[in-house]
Amino acid sequence: MKKSNLIVIVFLAVMTGVSCRKATADNSAPEQQTATTELSWVTMLPTTSFSAYSTYWNNFYPWGIDHNGSARMRTQNIATSGGVLTMTAYPGTVSDKPAIHYFSGTCYAKQQVTVSASWPKWRVSGEFQCPSVKGTWPAFWLNGANQWPPESDIMEFKGSTTNWTNTYKNENGQWSSVGTVISGPANWHTYTAYLTRIGTTSNVSIEYWIDGTKVSTQTGQNFVNEPLNLIIDLQMEGSSGTPGPTGNTVMKARNVTIQRSATL
Repeated sequence: MKKSNLIVIVFLAVMTGVSCRKATADNSAPEQQTATTELSWVTMLPTTSFSAYSTYWNNFYPWGIDHNGSARMRTQNIATSGGVLTMTAYPGTVSDKPAIHYFSGTCYAKQQVTVSASWPKWRVSGEFQCPSVKGTWPAFWLNGANQWPPESDIMEFKGSTTNWTNTYKNENGQWSSVGTVISGPANWHTYTAYLTRIGTTSNVSIEYWIDGTKVSTQTGQNFVNEPLNLIIDLQMEGSSGTPGPTGNTVMKARNVTIQRSATL
């Protein structure tokens, strides 16, 4: 082989190697960027939590077995199977409280949500199948653990197909409420809230999303550094009207999660 031909071959081989290495580096950049984005969220409540219910959830409300409605909450009205939580309500009465017309179920996450300087952004999300007839009051909401307010209602049906997203208190010391009509609430829909600290204030901006579409942005006053309990309940009557159903009413939940981020 002639010397000149050898030089050409070596030159081509070197250039080919440089080209391959450059292409490899460029192609990996999007993957690295995606991984960084994913790592900005820290999962505090996994989407699989209903498969290990007692590890992640407590039965009843944080304060007991009754609330603003006519349902008495019981453990036997809660079931989990295949990563799905099912709450069933049906007519029933108790002697100690004549206002009770139903037995039903509720639970709250052991993991609380606390917006702070260290963790200024939180994401709370879940998929639900909900009843929407008169007298049914399913909800997915955040409530102050040490005091009330604050409150953030991510999903709340009150006897109709309108889902209410509510915040109390808002910047004016009142309720903010936005209703969104849901097509087929008994089918699976995803309800999500993003809570973000506003600057260095004690207030938060709350974005409410349904099935990937933002439906409302509201301001929560004095939410920062206030622990919030995440509650799922199938309450009855009350704000949803009366009388309620005469048979069984079912609500289902899956893929409920809590995440937080140290960066905005």
